[in-house]
Amino acid sequence: MSEALSGARPGEEERPSAHAAAPAPGGPPAGGTTRHLTRLLASEIGLTFRRPRNLAMLGVLAVVPVLVGVAVRVASGEDVGGSIVGQIAGNGLMLTFAAFVAMMPIVLPLTVAVVAGDAIAGEAAQGTLRYLLVAPAGRTRLLAVKYANIVVFCLAACAVVALSALAAGLLLFPAGPVTLLSGTTIPAAGALLRVGVVVLYAAAGMAALGAVALAVSTLTEAPIGAVASSVVLVVVSQVLSAIPQVAAVRPFLLTSWWSAFDGALRAPVAFDQMGQGLLVFAAYALVAGSVAWARFTSKDITA
Repeated sequence: MSEALSGARPGEEERPSAHAAAPAPGGPPAGGTTRHLTRLLASEIGLTFRRPRNLAMLGVLAVVPVLVGVAVRVASGEDVGGSIVGQIAGNGLMLTFAAFVAMMPIVLPLTVAVVAGDAIAGEAAQGTLRYLLVAPAGRTRLLAVKYANIVVFCLAACAVVALSALAAGLLLFPAGPVTLLSGTTIPAAGALLRVGVVVLYAAAGMAALGAVALAVSTLTEAPIGAVASSVVLVVVSQVLSAIPQVAAVRPFLLTSWWSAFDGALRAPVAFDQMGQGLLVFAAYALVAGSVAWARFTSKDITA
């Protein structure tokens, strides 16, 4: 990211110069800060989606549903009954939901942790963070821009999974009305709408993790440390979720609510369950965001 400050990396667009965006003597013009934030966010998003590492991760997210579809196609054989393999083989739209079931535990979180953990620590490690702080946005708004960029990446990552699974499902299997977990059959158009709900819910869960990783990123100048810490938190949370003796803490664990997107596969949609999950996501984002703000606004930036 930070290399775009000077346009040092070939082929990447130069980040809007913090010095060039500095306010004129006498204070910034009206709307100048908003325009700068917009440009800064656009620059962050552009750099994120042009970075080879991030493109490679999005490529992996697109490939995994295809592999799942091929594996199901091979394994299905004559099984077109009520098993999960038979349901996917009998309707390609089900591959989308199966892809999220397979990727929500670790693949999607790892991808988000890499981007979010690098947000602040990566700039600090490359010595460019202090140049960003020269801009008139200030630390609070810069942190908000960083998080907004993470949210956009989460949404894009989930959309890539859904689109890849839809394409693979339609190519490998027949499509038509979908039988939900509650036994109700809905038209294919309704199933596509529910896919959209799943994408938004999964993106919200990943955005909560992104807030946690961003908070960790403000605590260190080693990006790999921030990424590793975030992934370890996810793994520990999932292990705790699986231990019956600590079931009391399960409702407070972030990972416990990631799978609640299956509420979209019921009739009527389990909005209560998904709503509780969204509240937990919001709580994590609020607490982690507060920690990140407290640390980042008081941090002695030397790099």
